[in-house]
Amino acid sequence: MTCPFDTAARIHALNTAPGRTDTAPPRAGGARYLGGFCAPPLETVRLALAGLGERSGVLIAQLAALPHAAVVGLCDINPDAVHASVAQTVEALPAPLPQFFSGPDAYTRMLDAVQPDAVIICTNWGTHAPMAIQAMEHGAHALVEVPLGNTLQELWRVVDTAERTQKHCMMLENCNYGRDELMFLNMVRQGLIGKLLHGEAAYIHDLRERQMLSGSAWRMAHFSERNGNLYPTHGLGPLAQYMSIARTEDTFDRIVSYSSPALGRAAFAEEKLYEDHEWNRADYNCGDINTSIIKTRLGRTILVQWDETSPRPYDRRNLIQGTHGTLAGFPTRAAGCGINDGSAWLASEAEVAELRLKYEHPLWKRLGAEALRHDPRGGMNYLLFARIIECLHHGLPLDQNVYEGALWSAVAPLTEKSVSEGGAPQLFPDFTRGAWSTTAPLGIVE
Repeated sequence: MTCPFDTAARIHALNTAPGRTDTAPPRAGGARYLGGFCAPPLETVRLALAGLGERSGVLIAQLAALPHAAVVGLCDINPDAVHASVAQTVEALPAPLPQFFSGPDAYTRMLDAVQPDAVIICTNWGTHAPMAIQAMEHGAHALVEVPLGNTLQELWRVVDTAERTQKHCMMLENCNYGRDELMFLNMVRQGLIGKLLHGEAAYIHDLRERQMLSGSAWRMAHFSERNGNLYPTHGLGPLAQYMSIARTEDTFDRIVSYSSPALGRAAFAEEKLYEDHEWNRADYNCGDINTSIIKTRLGRTILVQWDETSPRPYDRRNLIQGTHGTLAGFPTRAAGCGINDGSAWLASEAEVAELRLKYEHPLWKRLGAEALRHDPRGGMNYLLFARIIECLHHGLPLDQNVYEGALWSAVAPLTEKSVSEGGAPQLFPDFTRGAWSTTAPLGIVE
C-alpha cells in the first residue's frame, strides 16, 4: 500500500529501530523553556487555516464568530478543496475575505503572503510536525490537529523550534474541553476524590466505513505499516490534565503495550468492497485493539486503549480514581466518600444534573450555551478555540503547552516500539529537560 503524503513505512522503521536513544538533547543556546509561556497580547488574532477537509466550513464559521479573531488565509494542496460549504461560509464572512491558496506550495505561499499570527494545521498526520515547524519559523504560533508528530525525532524538533522561536505550539485536543471533562477537572481540583491513583482512557470509535469507503489512503497506510496505539490523545489528554502530568505534580515514566490480531479491516473490506479493491489487497499490520499501561513517576497507573475497527459503541472511558472516589464517563457517573457513600454510582439523569449544578466548570457556565449554538460536536471545539483566542488576545499562557502535546503524542511511537518488542517497557522522553516540576498545574479558568 502506498501513502501519497507521508511514508507510514518510514515512520514505522524509525519507531521500531533497535538501539534508538530517547535521552534529551541539550537545549540550544538562546532557547528558553516555555512552561507557563505568555506571548505578547494581540488585539486581533489573524488566523490562517491549512487543510480544508470535510469539517472546515464549520470551523471557519466558528472562528468567525469569536471576538478578536479574523480568518485571513486558507490553503490546501487540492485546488478543488473549497467545498460548497466552505465557499458559502467564506462568502458570508465580513470583508476583507480570507485569501485562498492551492497547489503543492500553497502553504509556503500563504505564510509569506498573509503573515498570520497563528496557523491552524488540519492536514494529514505526516505533515503536522513539518508544517508546525515552518509556521513557527515564519513567526506564527502553531495550532496543530492530533497528533503533534509521529516519531520522537519529530516531536523533539517541534519542541526545539518552539523554544528557539518563542512561539506557542499547541496540539488541538478538543476533548479536554468536553463538558464532562471540564466538570471532572473542577471536581479533581476541589479534592473531591482525594489523592489520584489511577486513570482509564480510550478512543473506541468504529471508523471502518468512513476510512475505507471515503478514500482516506494516507490514514489507511498507517494501519498497514504500523502497530501500536496510533491515536491516543482524545482519551489521554483529559486524564493527563487531571493528574497535572508534566506540570509540578507528576509526569509519565514508562509504558507497556500489546496489540490484538489485525483481522477487522480485512474482514470489512472483504464484505463491503469488490475483490480487487486496494483494501482487499492490503496487508494489515495494526492490531484491531491496542491496550497499553502507563506508569507515572509518582507510581500512578493509566490504562489506555484504542480501537477504530470493531463494531462497538463510541467510548473515551474518561475514568479517574482517587483515594476518596471515582469519576467516570460514557455514561457520566460518580461515586466516593466526598460524593456519596461510595457503594453505588450516581448515574441517573437527576443525579448527574445535581452534580452539574454543584460542579459545572466556570468556563462551561460562561460559554457553554454559546458553544452549543455554534458547535455540532457538543461544544468542545468552539470552547477550544474560544480559549485559545482569549489567551492570545490577553497574552495569557495557553491551557496546553508544547511539552504536553509532545508527551501525549509520544504514546504512539513508544507503543509501536513496545509492541514490536513483545510488550517491553519503554521510557518516556522528558521534553521539558527536567523543568516540568516548575510549571504550575492547569487551574480552573473563571
